[in-house]
Parts: sequence; C-alpha cells; structure tokens
Amino acid sequence: MIMSERTSTESAFATEAGDERPRDTRARIQEIALRLFTEQGYEATSLREIAEELGVTKAALYYHFKTKEDIVASMMIDRVTFMDSLIDWVRDQPRSPEVRREAIRRYADWLHAGSQTQIMRFMERNQTALKEHPTMGQMRGKMLTLMGFFVDSDDPLTVRLKRTLAVFALHAVWFMMPDVTDAERADTSLKVALELIDATDG
Repeated sequence: MIMSERTSTESAFATEAGDERPRDTRARIQEIALRLFTEQGYEATSLREIAEELGVTKAALYYHFKTKEDIVASMMIDRVTFMDSLIDWVRDQPRSPEVRREAIRRYADWLHAGSQTQIMRFMERNQTALKEHPTMGQMRGKMLTLMGFFVDSDDPLTVRLKRTLAVFALHAVWFMMPDVTDAERADTSLKVALELIDATDG
C-alpha cells in the first residue's frame, strides 16, 4: 500500500514537473526557494509560492519537502559535509602556521564557490528568521570545533581572539559589506582572515 501511494505521488509530480528526475526536481526546488527566500524573505515566502514558481501543486512539492525548514536543511547539507572534511583534514595535520593558513584558504575558497555565494547572500538577508534553525546551531558548533585547532591553551588571550576572529572575518564580510562585488568580498575577507590567523603575540 505504501509503495503504491509513493509511486502514485512520484507519477503525479513527474507529470506536473515535465518528467524531471526526482534528484533534478529536488535541485530545482532548492534553486527556486533560495531565490525567493533571498528576494522576498524567508518568512514572507510560502511553500505555495515555491510550488507555483516551479509549476507544480503544493501537494506534489510535499513529496520532496514538507516544510520550508526542510528545504533550508537540505541546502545546508553540503556545508556540513565540507566542514566535516575540513575538520578531519586539520585534525590530521601538525599544528603549524602553514596548516592554519591553508585551512583558512580552503574555507574561504569554498565559501565563494558555486551556490555557496547565493546561500551566504540568503543567510545575510534572513538573519533573524534563521537564528533558531537547527542547522544553524549545527554549523556554529562545527565552526567552534575548527577554531579550536587554531589556538593552544597557553597562547596569549589576544592571540586566541585574533585567530578565532579569522574564521568570523570570512563570514562577517557578507553582513558588513553586502553591496561590494563578490570578487572584492572574497579578496578582502581572505586578506583580513590571513592577517588574523598569523597572530603570534599580544
């Protein structure tokens, strides 16, 4: 019974969405939702609007995502996966200035690659609405884990603070300078982050 209902839903969605494969349709939903969330706000955008933009019914959209929170969580999967891989890489390296700088470069490059630019812009414009989203808490935890590899307990407080702020600098640029070009944002944030991560004294 469950299988027949699932097949029925899949068929209905495929008909409405132009026979797209589920994976392609899912990506299309994410793309449209990201644009609408950014343009008109997360709270102001409904699932019905997303479905209408996609050209399917709200019921068909439910096959992939039951809530807006589910859509956001799906868009953050790549972020979580990347953070896990970066943390694993740093954990296997010796604690050195070179490793710290390389970790910052990898993180900066990833933040400005592909759809991450659009996701960061979406996050910048929906800070209040996303504050309590479960995925945001998960990402904050991973950022803290990463920053923990950049400092030692016997480092002066000013050194610990500067190296910690190196990671925040890569994010803060989106909120502090939303109107500059993507290239300016990437170059400026990396330059500041590298200066901070190189802190060696008070």
